[in-house]
Amino acid sequence: MNILFITADQWRGDCLSALGHAAVKTPNLDRLASDGVLFARHYAQTTPCGPSRASLYTGMYLRHHGVHANGVPLHGAPTNLALEARRAGYRPALFGYTDIAEDPGSPAPENRAHRAAEAVLPGMTPVAPAGNDWSLWFEALKFRGYAIPEDPHEMFRPRPDYPGAAGRGRTWPPARFRAEDSSTAFLIDETIDYLTEAPASPWFVHLSIFSPHPPFVAPEPYHALHDADAMALPVRRATPKAEAAQHPWLQHYLYNQRGMGFTVGADSRDNLSLSELDLRQIRATYFGMIAEVDAQIGRLIDFLKETGAYHDTLIIFTSDHGEYLGDHWMFAKYSYHEQTFHVPLIIRDPGPEARAADGSVVDAFTESIDLMPTILERIGRPAPDQCDGFSLGEFCRGRRPEGWRQEYRAEFDLRSPWSGRKAAPLGLRDDQCRVAVIRGRRFKYVHFDGLPCLFFDLEADPGEFHNLIDDPAQQHRVAEYAGKAMAWRTAGASHPARQAGPAGGAPASG
Repeated sequence: MNILFITADQWRGDCLSALGHAAVKTPNLDRLASDGVLFARHYAQTTPCGPSRASLYTGMYLRHHGVHANGVPLHGAPTNLALEARRAGYRPALFGYTDIAEDPGSPAPENRAHRAAEAVLPGMTPVAPAGNDWSLWFEALKFRGYAIPEDPHEMFRPRPDYPGAAGRGRTWPPARFRAEDSSTAFLIDETIDYLTEAPASPWFVHLSIFSPHPPFVAPEPYHALHDADAMALPVRRATPKAEAAQHPWLQHYLYNQRGMGFTVGADSRDNLSLSELDLRQIRATYFGMIAEVDAQIGRLIDFLKETGAYHDTLIIFTSDHGEYLGDHWMFAKYSYHEQTFHVPLIIRDPGPEARAADGSVVDAFTESIDLMPTILERIGRPAPDQCDGFSLGEFCRGRRPEGWRQEYRAEFDLRSPWSGRKAAPLGLRDDQCRVAVIRGRRFKYVHFDGLPCLFFDLEADPGEFHNLIDDPAQQHRVAEYAGKAMAWRTAGASHPARQAGPAGGAPASG
């Protein structure tokens, strides 16, 4: 069996037309979902990219792998998806990046020079690495006649003096590169070339796509695919002050935002002053970027079908984390709302026993730590003891595993927006910076180690605006979820059967 493992970067979980999004157009991913299973309640374990991908590749929660911010090494003790695939006889090939910082104490890996420069996950063979310098993509662009700027970020600046741009948002002008020359198109080209040259069968390809990560810019015609006037405004309080009043973390972070600016030259601290026009256009551009990625993935799927490989390939599409898109006055992915953790997941299992599930939508809570065990199960490898997640194979065959989890669990570190800064924010100690999130179908609990906790009734308050932590009518539920958080912290494992209740008892009420 071949493996095609596709990750996008910063793709919100609601942004699939198969899930009924009012604006997003993803016909090729919808087609893949109709041939497989769409997981509607899939969640990343942490944020930002480096910590989240550490969970994705090791099957471990942040509290176990320890990568709390970008640039923090994944120390050599845990195995990972690529190493386990090698033990099964595969040679995992990387197209894109893995965002895993090199462990200085690890033995010399294959192609160490590339690993040091591109932070390649041990066990992955970097066929077409695309890291911070974009060097291989730029070489391809030069060959096609493009002038490459000294600062690589300038390649993502919208085209200047573009006709019709007057009176539109700053992200409306198209990219300087054609759609067929985008970074996504480049990776798809490289993947198709690699597979055309008939690598040893079965093959394992990890395709890691940068888009729709900011800066938000889409090539023609995708830049104008959506009309800004038709875009909904962000979900948020009337003012930043009113939003920030919910919690000390918001009070601090809203006025000290981090992350790549929404366009080249913009500062994330400008997020609070964006015009309504820019906010609507950013959303239109983001959805255009999604459409461009969808088209390129469709081109790869068509290739697999034309060559006959489609019917022998396990295909997984997901993202490392979400994107606020102005909701709650934020962009990027540095807080506790659904926009951070909810991500898409589609799995197309080629096995004949999976055909009964084609086109189904799973509404159970699934997590990114489940993907490593899922892939390993299909290639005949047991999930290592380190894995906190569990295979989704039964869902792919149309069956719900007995005793499956009733909530999702995620966490992040308050130091992560300021990777490399020595002092923790808000005067906290390093050991007070962990935040744990437990969300059931109705209720959500956010536990801060060094700050007040939060509790939401998502049925009555899907926007997470009303903190019920001190509501007398909710104290029994708050205690229940606080117990779940404590049990999770001390248990060291997350078997679904152990997640039925605070102490393995009655099913969760949320």
